[in-house]
Amino acid sequence: MAMADFFKILDDSYKRAKKHFNKSFIRDNTILSRIEIVALCLKNRAGVRALLAGLLAKMINPNADIRKPYSDIAGETGKDCYSGRSYDESYIQRLTAKPYNLPINVTTAFLTPGFRTKNLVLTTDVELEGRPAEMYKSLLLLLDDIQSNRVSSQNVMDEVMRLLILERNKRTQSIQNLLCDIQHTIDKLPLSAEDIVNLVRQHLACKNSSRLPVLIIAAAYRAASEQLGEKILHLHAHNAADKQTGAAGDIEITLIGDNDIATAYEMKMKSVTIADINIALEKIARHRATIQNYIFVTTAEILPDVQEYARQKYEETGGIEVAVLDCLGFLRHFLHLFHRLRTAFLDAYQELVLKESESAVSHTLKETFLSLRKASEGAR
Repeated sequence: MAMADFFKILDDSYKRAKKHFNKSFIRDNTILSRIEIVALCLKNRAGVRALLAGLLAKMINPNADIRKPYSDIAGETGKDCYSGRSYDESYIQRLTAKPYNLPINVTTAFLTPGFRTKNLVLTTDVELEGRPAEMYKSLLLLLDDIQSNRVSSQNVMDEVMRLLILERNKRTQSIQNLLCDIQHTIDKLPLSAEDIVNLVRQHLACKNSSRLPVLIIAAAYRAASEQLGEKILHLHAHNAADKQTGAAGDIEITLIGDNDIATAYEMKMKSVTIADINIALEKIARHRATIQNYIFVTTAEILPDVQEYARQKYEETGGIEVAVLDCLGFLRHFLHLFHRLRTAFLDAYQELVLKESESAVSHTLKETFLSLRKASEGAR
């Protein structure tokens, strides 16, 4: 079967759901409840991707056992097995991008603990690793419902699409409402540098905020690029490993008009160690002809012995600075040094936060920032 046929199944289901998004495709309330638990589980989005992959496989090949998303299962003939990961990465991945933009993970479900290297039949008595347990249990029961013909694969897929469209629209409207509220405060006195530092501090204190320090530094360079004569060369994805990409750091800075890395930033949500610096020196060696500064930015305590170790590398490297900076300290100094750009920084940070994939910055974290900004600007 041609790849276009796989995409057509997904697209047709999306169109049916979009046309009838106010009415459920499922009559059985028990099955509907299971679909809702899997599709709308905000704490873990792997389940809905695994479900969609299985549904697509079942619709392509009705003889496939949706409970067997592994091509090599011990004791099985393999005739009714399928590669859930292949379906997931090849086809379901498309639903995360335009024109769909559905709220599912941007990476495969089959590399998460719940589904990784299981190679077994996902019957209702299997215990999948991960939380919440209710989502995984509902998924297993739903797979059994589908395989036992208590509900059709097409109806389940259409219902999943419907629920995801509703969730996407709700999130989009929520963000738009908050942006509108913020827009109404533009005539007021801009936030002070210390107000902005406090706002960002509160945002960093939220759960799952490890991507935010990267966006803070990136926003600073975007706001002051012209004044600095420097720009961002690369802003690497949050899940991109430096060893795989050959990156010098999370953010790579170059001089305007140049393409060589002049400064590399690496962000840490924990204390920087001597081992971290040694790894950085290896990266510097790979880019030795260009890197002049390698800067760690951390939200944790900076240990004196680590700071001293970094200082010593200047002479050892022949003039390359290695430094360890406090994240909020960096931001405070930047906002006072470029005081007239403080609102430009805040706008750049907001734009970066909202553009990040939800695997890096969750919808909740995006809403939280806008709510914090609304409260800060409206309180004066």
